[in-house]
Amino acid sequence: MHELLTPSEMAQADRLTIAAGRPGIVLMEAAGRAVAETVAAGIQGETRIAVVAGPGNNGGDGFVAARLLAERGQRVEVLLLGARPDLKGDAAEAAALWTGPTRPAKPARLQGADVIVDALFGAGLARPLDGAALALVEAMNASGARIVAVDLPSGISGETGAVMGGAVRAAETVTFFRRKPGHLLLPGRMHCGQVTAADIGIDADVLEHIRPPIFENRPALWRDVFPVPRIDGHKYVRGHAVVVSGGVSTTGAARLAARGALRAGAGLVTIASPLNALLVNATANLAIMVRSAEGPEGLASLLSDTRINAVVLGPGGGTGEAMRAQVLIALGGERAVVLDADALTSFADDPERLFGAIRARAAPTILTPHGGEFSRLFKDVNASSKGCSKLSAARAAAQVSGAIVLLKGGDTVVAAPDGRATIANNAPPWLATAGAGDVLAGMIAGLLAQGMPAFESASAGVWLHGETAAIFGPGLIAEDLPETLPSVLKKLLQSSGRASNGFSK
Repeated sequence: MHELLTPSEMAQADRLTIAAGRPGIVLMEAAGRAVAETVAAGIQGETRIAVVAGPGNNGGDGFVAARLLAERGQRVEVLLLGARPDLKGDAAEAAALWTGPTRPAKPARLQGADVIVDALFGAGLARPLDGAALALVEAMNASGARIVAVDLPSGISGETGAVMGGAVRAAETVTFFRRKPGHLLLPGRMHCGQVTAADIGIDADVLEHIRPPIFENRPALWRDVFPVPRIDGHKYVRGHAVVVSGGVSTTGAARLAARGALRAGAGLVTIASPLNALLVNATANLAIMVRSAEGPEGLASLLSDTRINAVVLGPGGGTGEAMRAQVLIALGGERAVVLDADALTSFADDPERLFGAIRARAAPTILTPHGGEFSRLFKDVNASSKGCSKLSAARAAAQVSGAIVLLKGGDTVVAAPDGRATIANNAPPWLATAGAGDVLAGMIAGLLAQGMPAFESASAGVWLHGETAAIFGPGLIAEDLPETLPSVLKKLLQSSGRASNGFSK
């Protein structure tokens, strides 16, 4: 259930199901029933329900829900945007079975409603709302009623999560078969409330034909390749990660990343330190080793050890030619490389120099920009993706760069050059704190050091990062993330049955 379907992919799922012998009206009946059950579950006694129905199939779902709710003894009226004779196909058939009141959809008619079913527009909305439709949306939001949205809150793009002119703010959303990207991407997610994906009779086999490349970032997607220490293993089997430190005044970022890598399971972690920060780094760490690496030459000497299989550059490292040289040295080997913060900004004036080095290598590279770093490094992508989604921008950047691109935020997207992508929705707001991104870069490097594939490492790191912050709760600072991570890992491995005897399955 972790696949996400764009509106066009969902339409294809409908077509395949109908072609296989299940009529569209049967799917509509099932969808309307799911909506009615969600509405009914939240009410007690007789309630006034207004179903705001649009002119398409979303409105047809609303007519079915209205009929079923009326059969349960509720006071229901349908407020129709448009003329009833203009309804077509399955929507017209569903409307014909509704014998209750149908009135023109006017904002004033929403006054006094306890529950509003938003069946105005679904995920396939093609243009911004205006006129009568926008007035209805604004009236729904101002009504104070509990709003249950059908498929997606009206005004939210199912593909991008964008607000198109205006959008309903629902308490609950009932979608069908699979969620859409717009349910997870911001700001759409903030309008959806609690989302339920209802089974309406579409067989999961249709996914074999559609082959959706976009997924909700959940453990089911990457748990089978998540590294688990073996009882007969040792620290060198679990990999060796190096984090490159900046000067004495910015060592905290590297230390946070190193701690993240160690807690994520790397067998050994070393901070590569310039001479002026060597004492600070050495006295501030116990299990983490510290080695002198002065400038690009020093890093090249350290990385000549082929047992080092993952490197993090950027956190607190400073920008400029020295950082560019260090990045290119790291990319020249066969180790996995995670580039964050200053390592990305250092190539803002010459991104092709970075991308060429990434495309020339076989080993994995992961870029972890926040929005500002992304806009600086991917100027062409950013310009061409205006009006598009964060998802589209990240996928385009992955193709251009040849790297796994992790575009951070409350809806972090991980995109691979082959088109695969994940969208996270488990990050709490208190994760937005100084140093949290440094820990994330280190956690991903720790997973890479253990041999986890790059796309899965980035996705798992993002999920673990969010889950750890959620468990710690308000008051979180970056130092808390590595120390809370073990409890998340324990729960993850126990739930998968892979930690019971110390052996990976």
